Amino acid sequence: MEDIWLSSILIFMSCFAVKAQLKNGFYSSSCPSAETIVRSTVESYFNKDPTIAPGLLRLHFHDCFVQGCDGSVLIAGSSAERNAFPNIGLRGFEVIENAKSQIETKCPGVVSCADILALAARDAVDLSNGPSWSVGTGRRDGRVSLSSEASNMPSPLDTVSIQRLKFADKGLDDHDLVTLLGAHTIGQTECRFFSYRLYNFTTTGNSDPTINQASLSQLQTLCPKNGNGLTKVPLDKDSPAKFDVSFFKNVRDGNGVLESDQRLWGDSATRSVVQSYAGIIRGLLGYRFDQEFPKAMIKLSNIEVKTGTQGEIRKICSKFN
Repeated sequence: MEDIWLSSILIFMSCFAVKAQLKNGFYSSSCPSAETIVRSTVESYFNKDPTIAPGLLRLHFHDCFVQGCDGSVLIAGSSAERNAFPNIGLRGFEVIENAKSQIETKCPGVVSCADILALAARDAVDLSNGPSWSVGTGRRDGRVSLSSEASNMPSPLDTVSIQRLKFADKGLDDHDLVTLLGAHTIGQTECRFFSYRLYNFTTTGNSDPTINQASLSQLQTLCPKNGNGLTKVPLDKDSPAKFDVSFFKNVRDGNGVLESDQRLWGDSATRSVVQSYAGIIRGLLGYRFDQEFPKAMIKLSNIEVKTGTQGEIRKICSKFN
């Protein structure tokens, strides 16, 4: 019994130690210009194409959900994580590679690709008129990247119950779930990921009854029944390039594009968080999205991180050393 108790204490301490080793300014002595280089690189791409911001945010999210936040999604290769079906359409790889290349010139072998991605996601939100936050650094890059391990990624088809289980598996609760899905306030999706809601939701040719009728007509125009499904549609119809609470108002009003987003309104626990963010006047009642999103992102970016002597510091983000 004593051995079991001791083992439990050691496991708890080791988990705490991993988190404790991430710290703000981890590279302040070893590579003081690292965060500035990441910021300037993201800003350069953003100024040419603001849609890179949701791309980088999604890239970080997908990285953390498989093998933890270890840059495994950045590895290239036919059987690598980035080629899994849930990762179709991921973008922003070139931004991370560019920043890494610049950093390697100044501080070779010091800054991980996982940290660059976490910093880039923060900067992408900030550049989109969203909040900023301090990103703890010190992550190491993983040595495993398999498409077969990405099968449990959250899906646009997921019910709230399934989403809840997938997020809970990563230590994230209902509040985190709704808050992180609020990232859909920027970005786009393709018709093929939600068109079944418009034409054949019940397999009898009916549309999803939770879709606002005015929104349904607009979406059917953008995504015709016999189209190729590749047309891009904003996830937030009102302010798709601005990081704000408009997404939550859309969910409240039946204007969520993805089924998984709109389902947040049908569950009492997640609905209360959506209501709180949507508020009456830009979320001034209840939780403040711009304050809660950084907290949720910090939790996300701490998932199963590798530190100390674990993993490696890649020289090129798309290749193991």
